[in-house]
Amino acid sequence: MDCSIQWLRSYTAPQADAHTIADLLTMAGLEVDGIAHVGQPLDNVVVGRIEAVRAHPNADRLVLCDVDMGPGESVQIVCGAPNVAAEQRVPVAPVDTRLQLPTEKGGDERQSITLEARAIRGERSNGMICSAHELGLTSDASGIMVLDDDAPVGMPFVEYLQAHNIAPTDTVLDIDLTPNRADAASHFGIARDLSALTGAPLHRPNVDLPEEGGPVAERFSVSIADAEACPRYVALCVEDVEVGPSPTWLQQRLERIGLRPRNVIVDITNFVLHECGQPLHAFDADTLQGNAIHVDTAPEETAFTTLDDQERTCPAGTLFIQDADRPVAIAGVMGGADTEVTDNTTTVLIESAYFDPSHIRRTAKALALQTDSSYRFERGVDREGQVWAAARAADLMVELAGGTRVDGMIDVHPNPPEPRTVTLRPERANTLLGTDLAQADMQAHLESIGIAAKPMGDGLRCTLPTWRPDLAIEEDLIEEVARLHGYDRIPRPERIQIPARVADLSGSERGHRNEARQLLRGAGFREIYTNSMLPLEVAEQFNPHDTPVVETRNPISREMAALRPRLLPGALCVLQHNHNHGHDAIRLFEFGRVMRRATADETTQVPGTAEHEALLIAATGTHAPRHWDRAARSTDVYDLKGTVADLLRALGAEAEFAPSTDTPGYVAYALDIAADGVALGTLSCIHPDTATHYDLTEAVLIAELDWAAVVGVVDTQPGYTPVPRVPVVERDLAVLIDAAAPVGPLLDTAKDAGAPLVKHVEMFDLYEGKGIPNGKQSVALSMRLASDHTLTDEEIDHCINQVTAALANQHHATLREQ
Repeated sequence: MDCSIQWLRSYTAPQADAHTIADLLTMAGLEVDGIAHVGQPLDNVVVGRIEAVRAHPNADRLVLCDVDMGPGESVQIVCGAPNVAAEQRVPVAPVDTRLQLPTEKGGDERQSITLEARAIRGERSNGMICSAHELGLTSDASGIMVLDDDAPVGMPFVEYLQAHNIAPTDTVLDIDLTPNRADAASHFGIARDLSALTGAPLHRPNVDLPEEGGPVAERFSVSIADAEACPRYVALCVEDVEVGPSPTWLQQRLERIGLRPRNVIVDITNFVLHECGQPLHAFDADTLQGNAIHVDTAPEETAFTTLDDQERTCPAGTLFIQDADRPVAIAGVMGGADTEVTDNTTTVLIESAYFDPSHIRRTAKALALQTDSSYRFERGVDREGQVWAAARAADLMVELAGGTRVDGMIDVHPNPPEPRTVTLRPERANTLLGTDLAQADMQAHLESIGIAAKPMGDGLRCTLPTWRPDLAIEEDLIEEVARLHGYDRIPRPERIQIPARVADLSGSERGHRNEARQLLRGAGFREIYTNSMLPLEVAEQFNPHDTPVVETRNPISREMAALRPRLLPGALCVLQHNHNHGHDAIRLFEFGRVMRRATADETTQVPGTAEHEALLIAATGTHAPRHWDRAARSTDVYDLKGTVADLLRALGAEAEFAPSTDTPGYVAYALDIAADGVALGTLSCIHPDTATHYDLTEAVLIAELDWAAVVGVVDTQPGYTPVPRVPVVERDLAVLIDAAAPVGPLLDTAKDAGAPLVKHVEMFDLYEGKGIPNGKQSVALSMRLASDHTLTDEEIDHCINQVTAALANQHHATLREQ
């Protein structure tokens, strides 16, 4: 946000230069990113009077002006401005004046020139009659600057400017506001902090606040259908206005912070916005059908033409300001072309409303349209600032546009908020800050920024101001005390009693995690770290839980509006990045915490939010590169399934896989992963449409495990298995089963039927072809048998017969004879 020092000094005037002010604000949390000096000294420029204007004998577009520069001094100046006329009071730069004048390239580029007496087309010119643009006051280069008729001739021009609240020079601060400081998105909001930091008095312009009702309420009607999206709507009316250019001081203040003046009415609404932070909108009241204002959300997609003459398609749920027949503004974002103020406007209806931040944020994002208004509404404006802002704008329209304020006011406020109070305990504040501040000092700090702090018991009972929606808990007040006291004045502690890190995993979890890291790295997977915050729509798209995603308050950007409900979105972006940079065999894994909304009966460290450690394993592209003895092949589900099974086996658990019956739309198919009957996670193949969205052309395989559940299963397994002291017996078995039958259940049956002697079963051959009946396949199994004694042939044969019978009964398997 750009902040003009001269504008700031109209509310508080500390004895400090611009650089000192910048340092104070930065140390108080309003970081100043840049300082720009604008304008130029105009010490030699004086007020002159044009006595006469004569045609230039050698140029059609130039004239000769006789200019009275003061007592006994009259000079001839050649001028080419189209608006020059006799008897005008104008700023005149005499010979030897040094000015920073615009270059022929245009824009903001200027060059230093010392004026000289010289001949122009054969006629001598002794100085220069200046435009506001040449003097660096505004961008108006349409003609010379015409002053008041009673401006004293010969008066230093700087004195004339000071008398008219115009600064020849200024310093503009570029302040990088954090999302929580919506109150500082205005000059008065910054002045409030500056006053608290320096002790300089704070002055707010006096405004005559109207009473609710009156003639304006009889003339117009306002109704709100969605009080959640629009809790308050204030309307005032000013009639008999004359729309034209704004006075120089108003144009200058807007231009100094990067705004282009339009007309006096629009400029006033922009001025008030940047003065107090409350966005306003001015309707041409004569264009409102039925003299009615109705605030409601659109039930369906709606086309609407905004002030910039762009037709925009607004999604269903967009909050609109409507008259009796049609939408006239996108609430909190931009007005409509049909009701804008023009040169023919005579009656203005001023809108000053409070809109719900989340509604405005969704609309602005859906339309890819951020304005000065939406920027402030998204962060939260003062809930009680609407009447003052509307009245301030109305007073300025009366003063600058010659209007007449219609008595009364419309104020639709269905559910006024209750005052918010928080207790600050000085002892706790000093403990957290490492200070020894007295309660009275804390009270003074808080009251300096508008927080009413009243001693009560062992603390301060603080009533939070409506312009600080970011203040909610005791720690917020402690932070205010810290920044106003001065971070640089807080002593550095010799010891830090509170751990400066989040709670880590238990020793068991950490040990298993490190072991898993080594195993995955050894298998060719690379570890990644992704952002725990996501765009809201991405988090909602990939949310696997039945509860809503966890949204962040006052996100620093739209890309960080929610906490991740799973690791998948970040991994997909990493896969996309690597694929687009030429990698065709990508294997990744990540450990990270994922968040969800807690249910009512859950007890969590952060109320309402549950989180746990998760492990994601991802693979896509080529599994093995082409070699002289084999062709390249793509990674498939069996590759990742084997990786997961090997990982869990190495940790001490046997993985169980079963087809998932409930898969979201972005998943083509999935397997549920369990161990000892405990659900551990899923193994998924991402749907091709979703993969294509991330520029991925090969199958994308993802395994996601609840690491706490994995550790819970692993920790129940025996930590030590003694080496057998008796021989282990191995037997092979080949059976015929249906060609379409899966082998996994066959292995499970063999192990169960041979228990407790059968310790391990694996397939070592699968064959279809010559010698095998049609529709059948040959599966060769290797079984390892062991006991606490040396097995006899009878025991071994009995076990094999049990396995063979079980395979025949459950899988219709027959022994292969050849």
